[in-house]
Amino acid sequence: EVRLVESGGGMVQPGGSLRLSCAASGFTFTTYDMNWVRQAPGKGPEWVSSISSGLGWHTDYADSVKGRFTISRDNDKNTLYLQMDVLKPEDTALYYCARVGDAGRLGPGAQVTVSS
Repeated sequence: EVRLVESGGGMVQPGGSLRLSCAASGFTFTTYDMNWVRQAPGKGPEWVSSISSGLGWHTDYADSVKGRFTISRDNDKNTLYLQMDVLKPEDTALYYCARVGDAGRLGPGAQVTVSS
């Protein structure tokens, strides 16, 4: 059974930072490209970032987060990360990880709220 469990969310002031984690199990994590996706209240899912599998991980970011967010992975720990810096109120959303090609959210997600 594929399991993805996000953690690390919280409430921060604008300009603050958070680091999200996604613990993966039930599949060969090292062979999958991975995404971070977010969904703000009343809106549809928005792709945030992706990272490829294998050597020399290729990363990609939505324009809205480029230069502020950093995706990474630790294949030894089967864990995906999202470092979020210079957070803005418009970053407020439920964040979740997903395997590239999979639809929907499997885990609980991590709520990120940016507010003064």
